[in-house]
Formats: sequence, C-alpha cells, structure tokens
Amino acid sequence: MKICILDAKTLGNVDISPIKSLGDTIVYETSYDNIEEKIKDCEIIINNKVILNESVLKNCKKLKMIALTSTGTNVVDLEYAKRNSIAVANVSGYSTNCVVQHTFAMLFYLCERLKYYDEYVKKGDYCKSDIFTHYGPLFMEISSKTWGIIGLGAIGNAVAKAANAFGTDVIYYSTTGKNNNDIYIRTDLDSLLKQSDIISIHCPLNENTYNLISENELNKMKKNCILLNLSRGGVINEKDLAYALDKNLIYAAGLDVLENEPMRKDNPLLKVKNSDKLLITPHIAWASEEARTRLIEETAENIKAFLNNVRRNRVD
Repeated sequence: MKICILDAKTLGNVDISPIKSLGDTIVYETSYDNIEEKIKDCEIIINNKVILNESVLKNCKKLKMIALTSTGTNVVDLEYAKRNSIAVANVSGYSTNCVVQHTFAMLFYLCERLKYYDEYVKKGDYCKSDIFTHYGPLFMEISSKTWGIIGLGAIGNAVAKAANAFGTDVIYYSTTGKNNNDIYIRTDLDSLLKQSDIISIHCPLNENTYNLISENELNKMKKNCILLNLSRGGVINEKDLAYALDKNLIYAAGLDVLENEPMRKDNPLLKVKNSDKLLITPHIAWASEEARTRLIEETAENIKAFLNNVRRNRVD
C-alpha cells in the first residue's frame, strides 16, 4: 500500500511508526499546495486539516481510503467519497480526558487569579510582606455554584461528571435538541445563561451554533460568570466577547479555540483592556502526548481494519 500523510506537523512530535509499518509511507510536514500531485498515486491518505474536495480527489484514481487524524469529517467531500467507493474513517474519543483536564486548568487559572498571585511572589513582593498570607484580588470557590454546559456529548458528559465531584450543580443545553440525560438538568439556552456561574462550551460548530454566543447572550450572563470555550471558535462572536470583557459584563473568559487559527493580528481579543480577564491557549486542549499517541494508534487500527476487510472481500 502506498500511504501519504499530508500534514504531519499538525500531529506534533509523535511516533508515527504504527502507520509506517502498514505500507510505503510518504510524510509531508505541511501540505497546502500541489495537493493533487502529492496524492495522485496514493491508495491511502492520512489527513487532519487539508481540504479534500472533489476537485482535489478526482484525479486520485488509486485512492481507496482517507484516514482522518481527527474526529470531525468536514474537510472531506463525503458525498464524492461515497460515490467513488473511497472509505473514510475518523477517530473519536482519543482526547476526551485531555480536554476535560484543560477545561478545569483554564477555570482554576481564571477563578483563583493565579496569574496575579504567581507574579506577586516572583516579583519579590511576598518577600516584603509582614504576614504569612497576601490578600489580593478576591477569588471564589466553585462548590455550590451552577455550571452550565453547552453540548453534552462525550466531552460535555465527562466535564459534567468532574464538575459534580467539585460540588457544582450541573445544568445543560443540547444544541441539537436530541441529547437527554437523566443525571443532569436539561434547560433552554436563555435559562442556562441566566443561571450559570460557570459556562463551558463543548458543542460542534455548524449553522445552528455559529455565533451562538453573541452580544445578546453575553448580556444575559451573570456579572461573575466565567465563560469557557473548548469546542470551536466560531461558536462565540469574538468582537462581542471583547466588548463584554471590557465592559465587565462577565467576570472572565477562557478560550482554547478561535474562529481563525492561527490567530489573526487584528483579532479584537488582543485589545481587551484587562488581559487578566482573558486566557487564550493556542488550540492545545486535545494535544497531550498521551492523546496524540492514542490518535496515531487508533488511526493505524482504522487502516488495519480497512485492509483486513479488503482481504476478506478478495477471498470471498
């Protein structure tokens, strides 16, 4: 089998030998130009972010499978793949633990004002103190607070379970309207926005969730609310969020995702007046070493399953 990894750089420094063992493997670190030429003779394409639409795929006469190193399948023209008997496989659940962990890391950094207290010590101010503690900015306990979760899929469920362990009352809003859970209280979006002290977003990005959180929704949140987005950047209107933070409409926000990645220099969030109210990480919530190792291993397993199925069909 001739295998091509199109954008290996998006996987970071991770061992890809489980994939290389499956065939003659060509690795491109980044691959956003001359895609047609690179993949025209490949039988299996491994891809994360490269757009594989009909115009790109139509000359790939030998292509049998697209193995995605992601959960989402939006980068592939699935209808074209189906019409041309090209198998498409994704990987789900590999980063759930990591995303949950990052959700809480962002929350505690913001709610306990850890940036301030860390800098207070490292600047030498604590050395000058005449008492053992320092009473700086107030911070809150999350126990007995209401945690609103937007999108109660696998990650949202895992966040809810952990939030319960910290003593929060969990409510949730299903963006599809199909998600029912007897453990937590399901509510409409308006009620969730008005009741929650913490809101975390874990829903997919689609036409129903694009700009789901804009000026109108931000105005309904509590002044002490901490808003966290671990889903996709387009769910929150970034200009409106910058305004809400500057006007103290909410307490703070933590984002691991942005509408445009990498971040654009004109992003309004870069101009938020009080940067202590905003934490942005560069889409790393999914990317622990363990999660990326699982991703490679499960991608290899998807390819093995496909190859075994091809062999069985030949025998039959």
